[in-house]
Amino acid sequence: MSLTAGTFDDPAFLNNLRAQMLKFATLQLSDPVAAEDAVQEALTGALRNATSFGGRSALRTWVFAILKNKIVDMIRQRQRRAEIQPLLNFESDDEETTELFDRRGMWRPEDRPTDWGNPEDELLGKEFWRVFDACLNHLPAQQGRIFMMREFLDMATTEICAEADITVSNLNVLLHRARLRLRGCLESHWFAKETAEC
Repeated sequence: MSLTAGTFDDPAFLNNLRAQMLKFATLQLSDPVAAEDAVQEALTGALRNATSFGGRSALRTWVFAILKNKIVDMIRQRQRRAEIQPLLNFESDDEETTELFDRRGMWRPEDRPTDWGNPEDELLGKEFWRVFDACLNHLPAQQGRIFMMREFLDMATTEICAEADITVSNLNVLLHRARLRLRGCLESHWFAKETAEC
């Protein structure tokens, strides 16, 4: 499958893909100009290497993999140049997370995670990913950025800490909070919906 013969011919698809890529890159790089550069380079690279796309994955997945590599390269270049990054503001929502657990650190019965069913079946649904994306976009900016660095960009702990100018301890707290918020959001907007329909 060649890119020029596929969905890249569709202006609506291309505009939608570019908007998603720009949103992702802006969140990761915290710089709209650098994000625009990363997206342009990724799209140019995809078009230039159209013959290497064998159709083994979705076109969107392939283009996002190129973008992901561009973003990681840009973050690493920034670290090498030792640019001074603005300090991220920490939200103090300790009360929000600690009230989910009792004094022994165990889940309170009313806050215990619900049964999510068979995750493999759920992951295949496009609707699930729309809900997941909405939940991810509603995370506080810092938590969303850190979560995406870890889970989407597969960056190492040391790289994330250097880029965000945080300690390993802060990183772990931010990831924990992001996962709790995502869990809560998915339970409210996805898994609770599934239970109600039964």
